[in-house]
Amino acid sequence: MTTSNAVWARRFTWIVLGTITLVVLVVMSGSIVGLRPQDGFPFFTADLSAPQLFTANTPTGGDMGAHVLLPQILADSLLPSGRIMGWTNDWYAGFPVLYFYFPLPSLAIVLLDVVLPYGVAFKLVTVAGLLALPAAGYYFTRSMGFSKMVSTLAGLAGTGFLFMESFSIFGANIKSTLAGEFAFSWSFALSLVYLGLVVKATREGKRFSMAAAVVLALTALAHVVTTIVVVFVSLPLLARRNAPRLLTSAWVVGFAFSAFWALPLAVRVFGGYTTDMGWQPIERFFGERDAVFASEFVPIMALGAIGLAWSFLRRYDVVSAVWMTLAPVIGFWVIAQIEFTPLYNARLLPYWYFGMFLFAGIAVGLGITELGRWLPARLAAYRWVAGVAAFMLVAVIVTGIHDLPGWSRWNYEGYEGKQGFTELDSLMGAVDELPPGRIMWEANGTMNQYGTPMALMLFPYWTEGSHASMEGLYFESSLTTPFHFLNASEVSRSPSNPVRGLQYRPMDFDRAVPHLDLYGVDYYVAFTDSARGSADADGLERITESAPWTVYQLPETSIVEVATNVPAVYAGEEAFKEVALRWYDDIEGLDHWIVDDGPEAWPRFSDGEGPFALGGSLPGGPVSNVVVEDHRVSFTTDAVGQPHLVKISQFPNWTVSGADGPYAAAPSLMVVVPTDEDVVLEFSRTADEVLGILLTIAALGLAGYLVWNRRRRSVE
Repeated sequence: MTTSNAVWARRFTWIVLGTITLVVLVVMSGSIVGLRPQDGFPFFTADLSAPQLFTANTPTGGDMGAHVLLPQILADSLLPSGRIMGWTNDWYAGFPVLYFYFPLPSLAIVLLDVVLPYGVAFKLVTVAGLLALPAAGYYFTRSMGFSKMVSTLAGLAGTGFLFMESFSIFGANIKSTLAGEFAFSWSFALSLVYLGLVVKATREGKRFSMAAAVVLALTALAHVVTTIVVVFVSLPLLARRNAPRLLTSAWVVGFAFSAFWALPLAVRVFGGYTTDMGWQPIERFFGERDAVFASEFVPIMALGAIGLAWSFLRRYDVVSAVWMTLAPVIGFWVIAQIEFTPLYNARLLPYWYFGMFLFAGIAVGLGITELGRWLPARLAAYRWVAGVAAFMLVAVIVTGIHDLPGWSRWNYEGYEGKQGFTELDSLMGAVDELPPGRIMWEANGTMNQYGTPMALMLFPYWTEGSHASMEGLYFESSLTTPFHFLNASEVSRSPSNPVRGLQYRPMDFDRAVPHLDLYGVDYYVAFTDSARGSADADGLERITESAPWTVYQLPETSIVEVATNVPAVYAGEEAFKEVALRWYDDIEGLDHWIVDDGPEAWPRFSDGEGPFALGGSLPGGPVSNVVVEDHRVSFTTDAVGQPHLVKISQFPNWTVSGADGPYAAAPSLMVVVPTDEDVVLEFSRTADEVLGILLTIAALGLAGYLVWNRRRRSVE
């Protein structure tokens, strides 16, 4: 390529990718109040306002409105205690923080928060993955051997995938990101860079790529589904010379970089410490929304098929790109057929959509290249045609935008920008004046008027952690999740009931009150008149009103309770969680605790259907000085030797001194048997966590050595 051509190609890439990145930024800025179509260029008019993206408020919208708590926990509790993963009591009677969710975006938010207001830092991180996609798509295409012009048009067309409006939860596009899937969009862009690195390295016959290992680790630290996909789709590269060594080393070293998080994740997932939500697989192949061949996608798919076939015929290195595009559709179908509920099969489809968008851009680029050979003044014509094609692609993308600006504005004007914020703020202020405690609140979709139906998950955010919400995000992260949603059904007129397969009961406070006592819940917040009527009829005490909410005091409870009956140990083959669900459904038997393990003196049973009331009665006794902190629970008891229920969600990191145990107890709590009057439970690092940290340190050491050795050789 001549110097002139190289300069043009470089400028073309910068201008085109810069333009589409700017379009993404403008759409995500929250500055577009409304879009109206018009005849003729530029085919639409827009009403603009100040960009909400840079306003220091609290972002909301779908899951995003609850995600804002996580970085705060990381900054205020975990990092000061020398942890990235740990425990908080803010949701679900306590849950493990970042053991099952992805730390990279939250760490980035905390880092940016050093120099920016928290809300601005949070919002910038949520858009970062989207803004990175044009460059990531370009790099991936370039790694396959395509020219800069073709790669630029592919990166541009691939970015068009972000503007798909036929799905809003699968991941990677704008709608999914605004719904809270911004970690997925980070990982999606990073995964393309990883694929580009290994495709390029294997083409060049390299034996090792530290860059590929680092980017793979970053991909995993942002989302695990994308990581699984790109590792799988890179398998065909193993057939190349030196590729087995390069890929396996990238996988091993990449895992080592992320092992501080990835190893504990693997151990706990396979150890059964997550909740299977029973996700309903998507099975539609055709339709307007949520379908493999969504209506808006069909024209792109047709052009993408041409690009895919043309690339093969021209012998470009597109094996990984083709497999990345097609394998997810196969996986989507297989998961639906075998009803594998822990993984939502639609999570795979973003790669299918993006791949076809990418190949559509490749088709346009290859067509221009071919056309340029036949036109007079070939070089000038080639440049003009490429420029016009890029302009038309941008125009098609922009004219296809409908409700995305409204979504971004809704999210980024924040809770504070909603008309109902005064009501929400008043409730939080009223609750903040109450003694600290756990709060159960009535679920209702109409609370979206406050920014999201999940607005009350932020009790610990707005009350500075003094009041915990029983409901939270990251459903799979807590064993308490199914039991919480059973409780939510009993206290809500319109509950969400998101965990499939449970026997939900309609609003019933006779059942709810003993269930909430078992979880140490202190307050109930009613939103609808029917919930207030049921709470009043059950004799609950109204303690404060903050329209449209009413706050009730629940019967006195304690986080630590002494047994009145000897617990029974389940010794059957069925999963203890399933047995616990049946035990939980029997309100009359909640004082007869069942546990997954315990002293030999406790009675055993193996029938998961019961009976559960097997142990004799106990005298009980007083418990005092109960202190609950994020990583520590302590109490004093006069009932030494008797079982105590600690109403904190169980997790393998909990250890106890001054007692035997802790033993996993139904529904999702812990039982200890004090051997001393003073008992302390602590959330400690386990052996797998220590090993993971050591592996990460070793990987960092290796990277440091390689950098030092390279510099030393360059000096020599």
